[in-house]
Amino acid sequence: MKQNRISDYYKKYFVLFAIGIAADIMVDVCQTFIPEFLGEIVEIVSNHSDVQIGDIVYILRNIVLIAMALMAGRAILRFTIMRASGLIEAGVRHEMFLKAERLSQRYYHENKIGTIMSWFSSDVEAVEEFVGWGTIMAVDAIFLSVIALYKMLRLDPILSLIAVLPMLTLVIWGNRVEKVMSDKWEERQKQFDKLYDFTQETFTGIRVIKAFVKEAQELLAFSKVAKENSEKNLEFVKMSIAFDIAIEVIIGIAMSVLMGCGAYFVYRTVQGLPVSVFGHVITMSAGKLTTFIGYVDTLIWPMIAMGQILQMHSRFKTSSGRIYAFLDQEEEIHNAQDAVVLQDCKGKITFKDFSFAYPDGDTHSLKHVSFEIQPGEMVGLVGKIGSGKTTLVNTLLHLYNIERGKIFIDDVDLMDIDIASLRDAIAYVPQDNFLFSDNIKNNISFANNKADITDVRDAAKFADVDDNILGFTEGYETVTGERGVTLSGGQKQRISIARAYMKNAPIMIMDDSVSAVDVKTEETILNNINEKRKGKTTIIIASRVSTVSHMDKILVLKDGEVEAFDTPERLLETSPTYQKMVYLQKLESEL
Repeated sequence: MKQNRISDYYKKYFVLFAIGIAADIMVDVCQTFIPEFLGEIVEIVSNHSDVQIGDIVYILRNIVLIAMALMAGRAILRFTIMRASGLIEAGVRHEMFLKAERLSQRYYHENKIGTIMSWFSSDVEAVEEFVGWGTIMAVDAIFLSVIALYKMLRLDPILSLIAVLPMLTLVIWGNRVEKVMSDKWEERQKQFDKLYDFTQETFTGIRVIKAFVKEAQELLAFSKVAKENSEKNLEFVKMSIAFDIAIEVIIGIAMSVLMGCGAYFVYRTVQGLPVSVFGHVITMSAGKLTTFIGYVDTLIWPMIAMGQILQMHSRFKTSSGRIYAFLDQEEEIHNAQDAVVLQDCKGKITFKDFSFAYPDGDTHSLKHVSFEIQPGEMVGLVGKIGSGKTTLVNTLLHLYNIERGKIFIDDVDLMDIDIASLRDAIAYVPQDNFLFSDNIKNNISFANNKADITDVRDAAKFADVDDNILGFTEGYETVTGERGVTLSGGQKQRISIARAYMKNAPIMIMDDSVSAVDVKTEETILNNINEKRKGKTTIIIASRVSTVSHMDKILVLKDGEVEAFDTPERLLETSPTYQKMVYLQKLESEL
């Protein structure tokens, strides 16, 4: 994300900001009339023994009109600038979400989800606060202070100098404090990341914590992280409060000096002995002093606003930097310049001497893998744990960049295929059966949210889970809970299979997706695959030989290499690994 990205948003919502700033300037101008009206009232009362009520009523009427104008102006600036800041917040968060979708698996291996979520929440909110309230305060700090200073100078330049000099120290000191506050905010955000990480990880693994009766241990660990977070927050808050107190003290000093000097000047003027400073004769009446104090009082808010802006800017600077760093992350997975869109995919898959190592890995997970799957074939994939089965199917989805000329879909190099069309051609049932916290119907129809209940039930019947779903009180409207927590392992697997089947893709990959179901259910699902996916390529990773014993071919992996790729019958003669798996399964059945 380039540093001018926020300014791009300002340009995008220029009209809203322009209307809001104009309304804010109008409010600032109107505010400076009130001290004049109050001064006039004091002059009328102090200078005339016979006070004309009509004159006072006229002035009060003008004050009411000014108050109405202030109310309207403030309403407009909130409806415009605050709306624009909300739209910017949504835009930045949307941009971050799109970026998150494009980043590779490696990025999420290296960065914790809790940290990333804190960027989406507190950091984006800090940006929104600065572009919203920060803009309003900046306009007030500039225009209201300029207008008030101009009118103060017109009344009396010497008294203006007396009032403003203490406030100038605030501006100088504020610039020095901002850097320290920015560093404190960055430390606070980093500690907040740790709290987010710990909380997210704890709730994700809550069942494990309860199973091992480690609630007290986790509570102590959380209290330690929370205490560290609290300490960093307190450091920042203490500095903010100290800065606010300094502002109040400086303003108090300025007002005290002003009122003392002003009262003295009024006294000397009434006595007919006006004070002369550097050749300038100060004549000050009670009404004039009232007006002047009103201007200084008006000037107080811009001074406070400048302090608030410095604090907001320190938070904005740190938070926007974290957001920029996220949005500037290199996207490792992207389309080739002249990407080929897969159309009418047949499902032919070819591997040619393919080797693969994870970006942060020291050894190859796959070595010199070569085989070819013909369109419409049903292929089983077996091997010991860690032999590279999941890695192999993940490379088909272009989750990682690979060497060109190694993997082909319908004779087109995988690295030349448009990523969206490639993934659209593959229905994938991952080993980790992730379900969204939504109802079962929406989870199954995820690939086609316009599907009706008949199509959803057909998919559920394909996965042999329709009867289970109908057994729930709310049927297909049953909410699965976060990650499908309310369902059993077998139900989650079968709903995931139904979701993939619903996609009706030319290639379907099932990564150990029937391991949690009984043999009878597994047989039903496999029969449905054989019957309803005829002519479409299907790859099934299995830990049980019975799952793949009726496949057209079976690929046997051993230590990341292809030991054999043939029909089940021939593998009994050529593959020691397959032979051993068959023998062990028979022995298990006998036992």
